[in-house]
Amino acid sequence: MRSVDVLVVGAGLAGLHTARLLAEQGFDVLVADRRRTLSTGVRTTGIFVRRTLDDFDLPDHLLGPAVREVVLYPPSRRAPVRLSSERDEYRVADMPGVYAHARRMAEAAGARIALGVRYAGSATGVVRLEGADPVVARFVVGADGARSTVARGLGLDVNRHLLIGAELVHPTASGTTVPTFHCVLDPRVAPGYLAWVIDDGRNAHVGVAGYPDAMRAGVRHLLEEFAARAPGRATPAGPVERRGGPIPVGGVLRRLACPAGLLVGDAAGAVSPLTAGGLDPCLRMSELAATVAGDYLRTGDQRVLRRYDGKALRARFRGRLLLRRLFAGVRSPAVAEAAVAALRTRAGRAAAARILFGDGSFPTVPIPDPEPRAS
Repeated sequence: MRSVDVLVVGAGLAGLHTARLLAEQGFDVLVADRRRTLSTGVRTTGIFVRRTLDDFDLPDHLLGPAVREVVLYPPSRRAPVRLSSERDEYRVADMPGVYAHARRMAEAAGARIALGVRYAGSATGVVRLEGADPVVARFVVGADGARSTVARGLGLDVNRHLLIGAELVHPTASGTTVPTFHCVLDPRVAPGYLAWVIDDGRNAHVGVAGYPDAMRAGVRHLLEEFAARAPGRATPAGPVERRGGPIPVGGVLRRLACPAGLLVGDAAGAVSPLTAGGLDPCLRMSELAATVAGDYLRTGDQRVLRRYDGKALRARFRGRLLLRRLFAGVRSPAVAEAAVAALRTRAGRAAAARILFGDGSFPTVPIPDPEPRAS
């Protein structure tokens, strides 16, 4: 039976980045993903914010033109609030290309990638895989999405507060629009969240997301309805791709690690509760996860795992979790109209600009060293 130091389940950005960092530390790393190609099953719009672009080395040719304009619309679509930044705030990535790049980087570091392989559970270090022989793994990293099977298998926390999202992606006629992020606050279409159009002059993403229990017509029907009259949507200049999936918005989970493994990315709830952005958190938490997992595998000291502390990260999210609860309560068009009206004031515009253009990113906490063993 094949043995590895680390089995990473899920070849998304979090899984591939964690695999690369662990392989660079000299560990034998295997990545398994149920997809047969990483260009399918994309579940993210691919919006990278300025702090991520500043702090991580992402291939420029895989990033679209910079977006500095954001327009916020009420349900009526009348008198939207337009915000402009002096800096490049967002860039939308070619996510299949980003995944392919991340795979090459992981393989260059020594990690092996197995596609078409599904995690089927583990016991006493033996991991069952559908589509491949079982492996003996010293440690398992769950990077398998918002409804993580690994989390359940390891007895770790699971996401319980989820939005469901869907979007259409298509090319547009080059140079016909100023890159703009259009956000529509309309609970009839996106209860508890937003509908959006982001057009960077190359590609347009048209999407909706909300709480599934309030989307009685179904997310696909709501998406089609919104797309037919979405503000800022350009005519498709090529094939239309469909994306969709669950989005965890309950904040970082409390119990993220145990001696058998840990969670990263959406599986760990590493998504902003307010904006539902997950690319910046997945990269930052992956670096912490790889550091902690590497130290644990080298020392065998379980106290090292305390450094991967979901409770400490949640404490930095109190304000965003509160705003998430308020956002979730906007269920009538009248309330949404009033909320956008408040954003037209000087204080409202300042608050919106701080959220959309602020310098904050996914919060980090000091990582204490484990207490020394008693002699």
